[in-house]
Amino acid sequence: MKSITIKGSERESVGKKATKALRNAGKVPCVVYGGEKPLHFSADELAFKKLVYTPNAHTVKVDLEKGDKVKAVMQDIQFHPVTDRILHVDFYQLFDDKEVTMEIPVRLHGSSPGVRNGGRLLFRNRKLTIKALPDHLPDFFDIDISDLKIGDNILVESLLNDDFIILQPDSTVVVQVKTARAAIEDEVEDEEGLEEGEEGAEGAEGVEGATETGAEGGEAPKEGAE
Repeated sequence: MKSITIKGSERESVGKKATKALRNAGKVPCVVYGGEKPLHFSADELAFKKLVYTPNAHTVKVDLEKGDKVKAVMQDIQFHPVTDRILHVDFYQLFDDKEVTMEIPVRLHGSSPGVRNGGRLLFRNRKLTIKALPDHLPDFFDIDISDLKIGDNILVESLLNDDFIILQPDSTVVVQVKTARAAIEDEVEDEEGLEEGEEGAEGAEGVEGATETGAEGGEAPKEGAE
């Protein structure tokens, strides 16, 4: 998995006043958990742009001024409810021999014949949660939908791999193609039109039969008159 480097400074004070001062200076207070003790540091808000504002997943290399470097993954992020500025970020330290839980994005490619025939593509799960060693974390799940017809789907079970564990159930639908409502309505209208046409034809035959009977009935008085 690709890694992003975030340069920061270790925080000496973690009180409310110090945290407010950091934010006023355009810094983001952060914490790295998972080690012997939590590591508190701060970094420029712009340093998180490639990590936060992207659909891709990345690991992080925290590079501190004292020369310490810590490999981690982002676990939680808090935004200001009005300005959407980043208020706080939590990381989890990575170890080569320790599994980590992380959300991995799903990417689709190809053209579905079901969609071309009027079906509707439903992308049910754009991210899947996995558990794996750091070296086995994939950048994304790559799914080819070129064979998906109307009624077909792709389940989690088709993405299983020995390198990681997918935490969603095997029966979870990732993507599927369903019949569009418009296509169903058109089909119903066609069937109703066909039934009405058949009934009309039967009614026409009944009228013809009545006319012939009426004609014969009209001849009877003439014979009687003679």
